[in-house]
Amino acid sequence: MFPRIKILNRDTVFVLIIFLVTCALLRMPDIYTSPYAREEERYVGQVLAADDSLVKQYGIVKSGTQKLQVRLLDGPYAGQDVSAGNVLIGKMESDKMFRPGDMVFVIVTTTGGEITAATAYDHYRLHVEGLLLILFAMILIGFAGWSGAKALLALFFTVVTMWKVLLPGILMGHDPIWTALLAVTAIAGVTLFSIAGVSRTALVAWAGALLGVSLTAALAIFLFPPFRLHGAIQPYAETLLYSGFDNLNLERLFIAAVFLGASGAVIDLSIDVSAAMSEVSRKRPDLSVKELIKSGLSVGRPMAATMVTTLMMAYMSEYMALLMVLFSKGIPPVQVVNLNYISAEVLKTVVGSFGLITVAPFTALVGGYVYVRWRSTDETRSPH
Repeated sequence: MFPRIKILNRDTVFVLIIFLVTCALLRMPDIYTSPYAREEERYVGQVLAADDSLVKQYGIVKSGTQKLQVRLLDGPYAGQDVSAGNVLIGKMESDKMFRPGDMVFVIVTTTGGEITAATAYDHYRLHVEGLLLILFAMILIGFAGWSGAKALLALFFTVVTMWKVLLPGILMGHDPIWTALLAVTAIAGVTLFSIAGVSRTALVAWAGALLGVSLTAALAIFLFPPFRLHGAIQPYAETLLYSGFDNLNLERLFIAAVFLGASGAVIDLSIDVSAAMSEVSRKRPDLSVKELIKSGLSVGRPMAATMVTTLMMAYMSEYMALLMVLFSKGIPPVQVVNLNYISAEVLKTVVGSFGLITVAPFTALVGGYVYVRWRSTDETRSPH
C-alpha cells in the first residue's frame, strides 16, 4: 500500500502563492529607474578617528566638514583605511556627527580600481534594525503561531508592494489616487485572506474595507478644494518637485496619502466585525439578515469609536514639535487649527474617520447578506 499523501488545503495554497508572488516582486526588475542615479559604491566602515577642527558651532547647530579616518569592513576594499568627509549644512534634522568606533555607511568614488574620494553618508543601522525585526518575528510567531507567520508574510507583501509597485508607479506618472487604490485593494486582500483564510469571513471583510476606503477617497477628493490646501503641504513634496517631477500632481498625491493612511485601521475594523458576525451566524443559524446586521453594527460601534481616537493620535503626533512651538508663542487655538499644516492633519483625521465609521455598517450589510444567503444555499444543497 502506498502511503496517503495529504493534500494541502486552500488556505495553505493561498499562502504559498502569496509567498511566491512576493518573491517574484522582489526579483522583478525595477519598473522605474531614476535618471539622476549616480554610479556610487556603498560600503560599511568603522570610524577610527575624527577631526572636528573644521566644524564651526553656531548656537545649537554646526556647519563645516568633519574629517574622518574610516576602515572599510565589506566589499572589495575590506580592511582598507580611507579618509572620508562629513559635510554639515547647519540642519539638525539631517546633519550627523561621528565618533571613533561608530559604524557608518561610506560612499566611495573609484578610478581605475583605486579609491579617490569617500563620504561618510550616515550611521549604519541595518544590523540593529535586522535584530529588532528578528526579535519581533520570533515574539509574533511564538505568540500567534501559524497565524503570526501569515501576518508577517502579509506585512512583507505590503512593504514590497509599496516599494516595488506603488511608489515607482506614481513616479512614472500614473495617477496617485488610482495607483494607491489598486495597491490598497491588493494589500487588503492579501492581509485578510492570509489571516482569516480563504473564507467568507475574509471576503466580507475585504468588501467592507474596500467600500470604506473608496468612501474615504471620494470624501477626500470632494473636501480637498474647500480647505484651500496644496499638495506641497506634505513633507519633502517641494523637494520632489525640484528633483525633476514638476509634472507630478501633488494634490492627488495628498489625497492618496489620506486614504492610504487610514486603510490599515479600516482593514483592522472590517475583519473584527466580519469575524464576530461569522461566529454569531454559526452559533445562531436562525438569525435573519436584519438581525445579523444589527449584531454586526453592535460590534462595530465601540470599535469605530476607539479607532477614531487612534487615527487622530497617529496623525497629530507627526506635528508635536510644531504644536509645541505654536503654543509656546501664545498663538490662540483658533489660529493654530486654521494653519495649513494643522488643517491638513484635520482633513486627514476627519476624512479617515469617515472611513472608519462607515466600514462597520458596510461590513455588517455585506456580512448580513453573505452569511445568511450563503447559509441558505448550503442548506439547500446539502442532502437530507
